[in-house]
Amino acid sequence: MTSSLPLTGERTVPGVSHENYWFRRHEVVYAAIAADCSGVAVLEAGCGEGYGADLLAGAARSVLALDYDATTVAHVRARYPRVSVARANLVALPVPDGSVDVVVSLQVIEHLWEQERFLRECRRVLRPGGRLMVSTPNRITFSPGRDTPLNPFHTRELDPRELAGLVDDAGFGRVVVQGLHHGPRLRELDARHGGLIEAQTRLALSGEPWPHALAVDVAGVRCSHFVLRTGDDTDLDASLDLLVTATRP
Repeated sequence: MTSSLPLTGERTVPGVSHENYWFRRHEVVYAAIAADCSGVAVLEAGCGEGYGADLLAGAARSVLALDYDATTVAHVRARYPRVSVARANLVALPVPDGSVDVVVSLQVIEHLWEQERFLRECRRVLRPGGRLMVSTPNRITFSPGRDTPLNPFHTRELDPRELAGLVDDAGFGRVVVQGLHHGPRLRELDARHGGLIEAQTRLALSGEPWPHALAVDVAGVRCSHFVLRTGDDTDLDASLDLLVTATRP
């Protein structure tokens, strides 16, 4: 599968071999939450290329995907016919109060200026007992030692406690944070390439050609090479990405 959307650095897209590590790192979380979307009405806030909304549509009763970018919305509408899609500002969700069962927003909140307002909107549109699922890069490992994000498209990155606190403050209950980690295969590639993420980042910044071995290894990354788990504070602090799940009382 090859996406027709350009690779800008703001979102990941499927079908690009050098982007495959980041694509799989995002896709694995969609796959992990799909069962929780089975048979219910799902709203995805910030759908990007749309591959995740389409994956969830295989389990959900319905999926409404929202994105602010008009080109992205047109792409999703043309490429993924089983997904309903609309252009929207994520701090003013265009759906009635209590009208959806699950709100999904993966790798989006770090792009938003009004994160607290966004989470209050998520609570508003969920029915009582409905579930929120939000993922984001772990600030501690994604932009270590920095007050401002490394990624120019990010406005504010969060650590595990900051993410849980925002969700709790927005009025959600049963807040649980999980961390995404490299499994054995990716730890092996870390050792081989002097840090898999670091090797890719250096090449992205330098513009140099990819070494053949790294290109082959990145193209071969699969969802099964990542591990998503609930751990203690130390384990969460060491994670790559965070997934928070919570319930509207």
